[in-house]
Amino acid sequence: MSTSITRRVKSSDKGVHRQVKLPARSPNLNANLERWHRSVKEECLSKMILFGEASLRQALSNYILHFHGERNHQGKDNAILFPKPEDRVGAWTGKIQTRERLGGLLKFYYREAAGDFGPYDQSSDLPF
Repeated sequence: MSTSITRRVKSSDKGVHRQVKLPARSPNLNANLERWHRSVKEECLSKMILFGEASLRQALSNYILHFHGERNHQGKDNAILFPKPEDRVGAWTGKIQTRERLGGLLKFYYREAAGDFGPYDQSSDLPF
């Protein structure tokens, strides 16, 4: 295994790519990737016992779905990056539901589509 990481840099002239060798163990040169590694380790991998590559792939694919579509990002004003329309992020009406991934390790709360709310539908008086 190589001790240095290679980064491709696009030159301004004629779209030529050249490779730049990065020094080993230099996290400040790729801060975004290092932050993602820290997030996935702290929120997912450090809390699981994995049995082989298949379980690692399953855990990472579930974490990626959660990270992009269900997790608030503080650097983006606590917004969800790519919410699904059916999750109704920001809606004020509807029953609150939860979606769990990885056996409840990752949880996402969303509102169910407006409609029947059980004993308190629109035709009845609310107790408050």
